[in-house]
Amino acid sequence: MMTGLIHLYIGDGKGKTTAAVGLSVRAVGRDKQVLFAQFLKTSITGELGSLEKLGVMVIRSTLVLGFTHQMDKEAKGRCRAEQGQILGRIREALEGEADLVVLDEVLDAVNTGMLDEEDLRSFVETKPPELELVLTGRNPPAWLLDAADYVSEIKKLKHPYDRGIPARVGIER
Repeated sequence: MMTGLIHLYIGDGKGKTTAAVGLSVRAVGRDKQVLFAQFLKTSITGELGSLEKLGVMVIRSTLVLGFTHQMDKEAKGRCRAEQGQILGRIREALEGEADLVVLDEVLDAVNTGMLDEEDLRSFVETKPPELELVLTGRNPPAWLLDAADYVSEIKKLKHPYDRGIPARVGIER
């Protein structure tokens, strides 16, 4: 039995999700079962179709509510409820024996108050010992940095968005 480790892909740079997708593709190529969960993201992105074609189970947000800083109190409540449900669906799916679970943007969900940090901590601390776990986002709490086996920081030095160039289909989304 392989020991499952914890990976953090963190920082303000482009590439956290891309790194998680790459690891997912590698795992599927070795006949591993992969669950890829996206928190807060609702737009259709290029990686979703590719992952689904490879047989990766994808769980993600379905409510289109905009950015959390633009939401009113009611929308935040609906968003918070959905993010908690996503974590619940992941727990249920783990009974199907996934080898790799990706929690994409889960740190942002916690940092914006859309997912309870203690729920995430409980999930991390009670994961099956053989489960490989990837978490992405910004500003991880200290307990998670301590628990992680890999911490990769992706730092933005320059980004086209800063010049007003929006996310492009097939590149950033």
